[in-house]
Amino acid sequence: MTLSAAPDIRAPVSDRGDAILTRDALAFVSKLHAELDGERRRLLARRSERQAELDAGAQPDFLAETREVRERDWQVAAAPADLQDRRVEITGPVDRKMMINALNSGASGFMADFEDANSPTWANVVEGQANLLDAVEGTLAFDGPDGRAYRLSQDRATLLVRPRGWHLPERHADIGGVPVSASLFDFGLYVFHCARRQLERGSGPYLYLPKLESHLEARLWANAFTLAEDTLGLDRGAIKATVLIETILAAFEMDEILWELREHSPALNAGRWDYIFSVIKKFRERDDVLLPDRAQVTMTVPFMRAYATLLVKTCHARGAHAIGGMAAFIPSRRDPELNERALAKVREDKEREAGDGFDGTWVAHPDLVPAARAEFDRVLGDRANQVERRRDDVSVGAGELLDFAIPGGEITDGGVRENVDVGLRYLDSWLGGVGAAAINNLMEDVATAEISRAQLWQWTHHGQVDADRVRAIAAETSGELRDPRAAELFERVALADHFEEFLTLPAYDYLED
Repeated sequence: MTLSAAPDIRAPVSDRGDAILTRDALAFVSKLHAELDGERRRLLARRSERQAELDAGAQPDFLAETREVRERDWQVAAAPADLQDRRVEITGPVDRKMMINALNSGASGFMADFEDANSPTWANVVEGQANLLDAVEGTLAFDGPDGRAYRLSQDRATLLVRPRGWHLPERHADIGGVPVSASLFDFGLYVFHCARRQLERGSGPYLYLPKLESHLEARLWANAFTLAEDTLGLDRGAIKATVLIETILAAFEMDEILWELREHSPALNAGRWDYIFSVIKKFRERDDVLLPDRAQVTMTVPFMRAYATLLVKTCHARGAHAIGGMAAFIPSRRDPELNERALAKVREDKEREAGDGFDGTWVAHPDLVPAARAEFDRVLGDRANQVERRRDDVSVGAGELLDFAIPGGEITDGGVRENVDVGLRYLDSWLGGVGAAAINNLMEDVATAEISRAQLWQWTHHGQVDADRVRAIAAETSGELRDPRAAELFERVALADHFEEFLTLPAYDYLED
């Protein structure tokens, strides 16, 4: 490998960090940065241009210039053996104990998350990479303060990794005074240390790609993969990546995204929470797109139903798997009635997904794995997936994707209170280094916090809710927060005149390491 100048690391490096932040690993990250960061920045500038177009009244639509890609018959490369059956995947942060529990949960796959479920403190980022390496080696272990020992079982979930999105920097690493892309930092360290080890064990370097807004952003990832494969001596297509379709703009380019990643992507995922956030964000200036309380924006409302069924149709037409959305419920140890009501909703959600043709689904807690698996077992039986089920009966156009009317939907005081509560408590947790927070028996992460603060911004911006009312409700909770800066940050991302594109961008400045 031709070495490049290593990034400057502007943080202390622990003993575990020494094994991760090696000279060659950092040189590899530098090579990715040198060849790809300019295009990344151009694509982020294009995001801003598209937002200005939407603010001026433009409507998203399927691209005329890529019509041939949508109309031509082609297929993605086949999924490897351990990604053929993905009926239940569990997600969580790169915390050592939680990784062990997830890998041992009985799920088909586990997505180790550096993005929405992880607060990107320097310790979390570097130790998370060390945890991945230990997981691949089979040595991941944790001894709790209560004396309990956590060890990996022999039969464990297939490991997948989600790096941070294109928009995020890694503020502790820079080259020539320019922060390294967090995406390239997370991806680079992971594949450098783990790719060959995973391939030698009969698996491979598998990823989830977050928050893409266009096929050009997918192309940038494809370029990152081929550059990594060539540099590390891996076969073409060794790196596999499932793309989260979690922005309204990406929903119009699903075929094109799969085309760009056809050697590397065996699947798309319906990232429901970020998708809802994206709708609010992209149409924030429109008073005819005011979504009601978050609890009323379910997968059965028109625009979410259109998005989900189009995703299944698109995937199966291209030989790709379709992975369903998150069940975020956290079972209670003390309230069996609450559990039964919530599990009934989980079963209903997974029954609908399996019936619609999805090949798998997501859960946030090990106790949900059996319920989700049962619904997919009922449809799939002994089959690994149902990719052969073409949804030719589905017809979704721009009108259906943009039909944001929700019959009976309303903005209520209870909805305002829930958004304030989730927004404040989540930011308090995130600033404390915990990115997956249990709040009111739900696993909340950045995506759900984004919905909460974006709805409050839009509702107050368009005069549906009084900003002082939001502040008054926030004041009721602020005294319970561990970090008083959470209230300051909440005010900035929920009530300022300017809409922050991602709450994590200003929030990074509040992290202490």
